[in-house]
Amino acid sequence: MKEYLLNKSNKLFLTVSDIANNLSISKESAKVTANRYVKSGSLIRIKRNFYITSEKFRRLNEPGLFQIANFIEVPSYISLTTALSYYGITTQQLQNIIESVSLKRSKVQSVQNIQFKYYKVKKSFYTGFQMSNNFFIALPEKAFADAVYLTSIGKYSIDFESINFKKLNINTVKQFIEAINSNSITINFWNRLCKRYKI
Repeated sequence: MKEYLLNKSNKLFLTVSDIANNLSISKESAKVTANRYVKSGSLIRIKRNFYITSEKFRRLNEPGLFQIANFIEVPSYISLTTALSYYGITTQQLQNIIESVSLKRSKVQSVQNIQFKYYKVKKSFYTGFQMSNNFFIALPEKAFADAVYLTSIGKYSIDFESINFKKLNINTVKQFIEAINSNSITINFWNRLCKRYKI
């Protein structure tokens, strides 16, 4: 019955205070209840003092998972192959992996069967994203520019053969790469890419 009440909540995430209010119990009791439900698998701890019910997590669609990704690491935005797949620019599909670009750290966090991967970039490169459907996601050209940059420095790997370059504004990609990153390694990598794929 208590789990049912938590699942009825309109909030995606629940704090200890939310649990206390939903179950009409004290905050101290809510802490104990939250820990017990995490151990039993009814609740998933996303990060300190933030939970989601297992049932709600199982029902999440792609935008919902993107919201989770934004929430786990702040600030961050969906990018790379995940964003390119979302936009229909790549045929490459990642199974149970959500990729993001972050400002503070690179890390991987697993929640149930989903891996949330974060790739750190310098502050000057943390741009070119927008809010869409309640989550932050790179613009198509920035998602590709992120992939080019991280691949050029050996921090990432993308299947360029799967990219539909006709769906990208190549001049915009070039502007992101040249304006935000003066790294000659990245510029040279980009030039070789353009030559190879005639873009």
